[in-house]
Amino acid sequence: MESNKALIKELEKKACQTREYLLRLSTKEVIHLGGDLSIADIMTALWQYKMNYHVETPKMEDRDRFVLSKGHASAVLSFNQALRGCFSAEDVINTYVKDKSMFAMHTCDLINPYIEVSTGSLGHGMPIACGIAMGLKLRNNQHSRVYTIMGDGEQSEGSIWEAVLNAKKYKLGNLIGIIDHNKLEADGFIDDLTSLSNIGDKYRAFGWNVIEIDGNCMEEIVVALDSLPEPTSEIPTLILGNTIKGKGVDYMENQPKWHTGKLSQEECDEAITRMWSEFYDKYRNFI
Repeated sequence: MESNKALIKELEKKACQTREYLLRLSTKEVIHLGGDLSIADIMTALWQYKMNYHVETPKMEDRDRFVLSKGHASAVLSFNQALRGCFSAEDVINTYVKDKSMFAMHTCDLINPYIEVSTGSLGHGMPIACGIAMGLKLRNNQHSRVYTIMGDGEQSEGSIWEAVLNAKKYKLGNLIGIIDHNKLEADGFIDDLTSLSNIGDKYRAFGWNVIEIDGNCMEEIVVALDSLPEPTSEIPTLILGNTIKGKGVDYMENQPKWHTGKLSQEECDEAITRMWSEFYDKYRNFI
């Protein structure tokens, strides 16, 4: 139990570090801050704990593959790759969207060797991940998984559901879909726009294994990742993470206007101080 608590503490600390980097970047550029913050915990657990990935040889055949379908969350991906050792966080902060930089508003494999595939147009990541997973099966790769993180708003894209159907048909148990279910998109609350009702039930109806969690609770995230079936299984899995847009900065939480945003240095410093204070208060008595 204590070792598990130590793991959760370390991952939560890295999630705080990721959020600090995001806030610092937002003083320099407008970024998709709300959705970056909502998925920070899941992204941290995936990249810092679960994914089999080789920084020195990022194209090794036995690696896990990652596709960021919600490609506008490129900043949170870049900072997790930095924490993994691909490059430095300062490189991201100082060169984001600059000429000849590896770091853009959307992920791009043409400029960043640690990106599997360029993404940005919503609804494309799941079909691409489905194709990669099928390719691994055809090559008899029994070790690698394909993870794709999607937004909940893009679940209204028909291309998502074509891929979901085919993933079940071709028994792609090596495919793991993850939804950042923060209930908001750029134009407002999803239920006020394209009501999706119960997303988990929809995936179950297509024959997927569905795990629903609090996507901002590190313990639940780790349990979900540890309970994934083997890559050789025949049923694809969806992790439906119920999250809060803008998580970690109270006045941003559940506010549509923070889909994108930029902070003053004073606002950034205050938010970072409060975030770390809450973290250390939580673990004050844990050694």
